Amino acid sequence: MVLDTTYKNKEHENLINDLVGKRFSFFQSIKMKGIGSKRMIIDEVSPNMKSYTNTISDINYANIEMRSGGILIYINKGLSNFTWVIPYYQLVIYKTDGSSIHAQGRFIKFRNNNMFKENKSFFDKLLDKKIEHESQYNFQG
Repeated sequence: MVLDTTYKNKEHENLINDLVGKRFSFFQSIKMKGIGSKRMIIDEVSPNMKSYTNTISDINYANIEMRSGGILIYINKGLSNFTWVIPYYQLVIYKTDGSSIHAQGRFIKFRNNNMFKENKSFFDKLLDKKIEHESQYNFQG
């Protein structure tokens, strides 16, 4: 689900909290050594995500925030902000040339450059959190 979060909206905030959990507290985020990625360049998006990116030759940027039940991808388009809400059970990450995140029939691919390399520890932390979250629901007979 992609929401227009240019302006603060209580309904959007409640919806995000229901889907992926509340924000980590200040002390939790310090203990985890950060819960957000640095800004990354978007290389490519799925056709159903094109309306959320700049259509002219501008560079598109996004960053990721971890929540207890999923992630938020913040996309900037000019003066507008969009938030893609992805619960962990829908999240799929592919490491190719760069990295791509897939969920809900959409994808976003990040460019493999210095900014992306600086986020390697964040992606490791994100994958650990996803595994930790999914292990709660591991029913083996």
